[in-house]
Amino acid sequence: MKTKMKTSLTLSREVVRGIDRVAGKKRSRSAVIDDVLRGYLSHRERAAANARDAKKINRFADELNAEMQDVLAYQSLDHLWEER
Repeated sequence: MKTKMKTSLTLSREVVRGIDRVAGKKRSRSAVIDDVLRGYLSHRERAAANARDAKKINRFADELNAEMQDVLAYQSLDHLWEER
C-alpha cells in the first residue's frame, strides 16, 4: 500500500462542487483529486520527454536530411539505369 500524506487545499466552491459530481457517492474528494493530479503529472512527464526527444532529433535534422537527399539521388540514378 502506498503511503498517503495529509494536506490542506483551498479551492473555489465551483471546483469542490465539480469534484463532488465526479466523485459521486462511492469515491472521496481525495481520490478524485489524486487521480487528476496523477494524470496531470504523467502528462507533464510525457511532454518533457517528448521535448527532449524533439531536441535530439532537431540537433541531427540537417545531417539526416542531407543523408536522405543522397539516398534519394542514388535511387534516382538507379532508376535511370534500369530503364535502358
